[in-house]
Amino acid sequence: MTTAATTSRDLPHPARDEIRLEGILHALADPMRLQIVRELATDGGELSCSRFDLPVTKSTTTHHFRVLRESGVIRQIYRGTAKMNALRRDDLDGLFPGLLDTLLDAAARQAFRLGD
Repeated sequence: MTTAATTSRDLPHPARDEIRLEGILHALADPMRLQIVRELATDGGELSCSRFDLPVTKSTTTHHFRVLRESGVIRQIYRGTAKMNALRRDDLDGLFPGLLDTLLDAAARQAFRLGD
């Protein structure tokens, strides 16, 4: 069961035991969402939504962040007026050891190969 938001500024996230492999793979199959995750992994901390310069509309960007949050890949919280994003690395590594690092490494190798 997904944890319910208690206020309009609390965002629902799946509990650790609700995170599913197929949800993660679906979320990361999209190039924009994979780019977001790569940037979060490189930074290692929290980044605001406005920090990402994606070549899509604001509503599409919001959709991508929601898919990542609802699949359990990222955690989003408000800090003041900024919505901050962080990888749920501890949860993902605990449930699927090595998966995130393997996917990030493969994405980096592909980006290099394609000149991205």
